[in-house]
Amino acid sequence: MTFVRTVNGDINPGDMGVTYCHDHIYCVPQLWKEKGDDDLLLDDAEASRAELQLFANAGGRTIYDATAIDYGRDVATVRRIANEIGVQIIATAGFNKSLMWPGTMNDGKRTFNEWIGSLSRKELAEHVTREVTTGMDGTDIRGGVVKFGTGYNTISELEVKTVYAALDAHKETGAPIHAHTELGTMPLEQLDLLHQEGVDPRYLTIAHLDRNPDPWVHRKVAETGAFFSFDGITRVKYYPENVRTRCILDLVRAGHEDQIMIGGDIARKTMFASYGKGGLGMGFILEKWRPRFVEEAGEAGFDGEKLLEKFFVANPQRAFAFSQ
Repeated sequence: MTFVRTVNGDINPGDMGVTYCHDHIYCVPQLWKEKGDDDLLLDDAEASRAELQLFANAGGRTIYDATAIDYGRDVATVRRIANEIGVQIIATAGFNKSLMWPGTMNDGKRTFNEWIGSLSRKELAEHVTREVTTGMDGTDIRGGVVKFGTGYNTISELEVKTVYAALDAHKETGAPIHAHTELGTMPLEQLDLLHQEGVDPRYLTIAHLDRNPDPWVHRKVAETGAFFSFDGITRVKYYPENVRTRCILDLVRAGHEDQIMIGGDIARKTMFASYGKGGLGMGFILEKWRPRFVEEAGEAGFDGEKLLEKFFVANPQRAFAFSQ
C-alpha cells in the first residue's frame, strides 16, 4: 500500500487534494539571522498561520514544506499552525544547499559545514533516515521527503556527501526525493548521481527548473521520468510569466504532463500577504495564476482545467508517495 507521510502521520495519497509542491511556512534560517537579512526570516507564527488560511480559503489542502534543518526548520510550530487551519503538511528530512552551511547549528557550537564534514556518508545517511523513521529536531514529527541541493553551476564536495546521504535514506525508507537547484542549474549532473547510485529518477522532484527556462534541459530532465517543481510564479524579475507557461505547455506537447507540479516557494516576508510587506501571498497561485493559465492553455489548444487537475492533484499523489 502506498502512502504519503505528513507531520500528523501517514495518509492515503488520494486524500491530498489540491497540493503546492514546494513552499516555506515558518522558518528562521540561522545564516540569514546572523547576516541580519530580516526579509528571509519567516518568524511570525501568526502571520504564517494567516497565510495558510489564505491557501485553504483558495481551495488548497496540502503543502510540501521544503524547509530542511539547515534552513531553520521548526516542524513543531508548522504542525501547530497547520492543524489550526486544517492544512496537511509534508515535512523535509535532509538538507538544502552549501550556501547555508556557514550558518551555526542550533547547538551554537558548530557550523553546518563543520558538522557535515565531520560525519561519514554512512553516519549522515543514518541521520537522514532517522528523520524519516523516528522524528526531527527532538520531536516525533517524521519527514515525508528526503532532500538535497546543489549550488549555482557547481556541486561542492560536501553537497555530494549530502546527495549520497539522501539517496541512501531513500533506499532505506522508500521516501520520495526532492532536489534544490540554484537558479535551475545542475539538474543533469544531479541525475548523473542518481544513475550512479542506481536510484530511479521517477522518485525525484527537481525544484526551480523554471528559473532556467531552457527547453533542451527541460526535455532531457523529462526524458528520465523525474518530476518538475515549477515554483517561481510571480518572479517577473527573471522573465515574463508567459515564459513559464510556454515551458509547461512544451512539456505537455512532448507527453510529459504527468511530471509537472506547481508551487510558490515563498520564502520572504515581502512575498507573503500577511507579514505587512505588501506581498501577493499563498492564495495567489490558486486565485490569480490558475485562471490565467487556463486561459493561455485554452488559447494554445489545451484543456487548462484538466491539466491543472493533474498538476495540483494527480501528480503530487505519485510524486510524494513512498515507494515501499
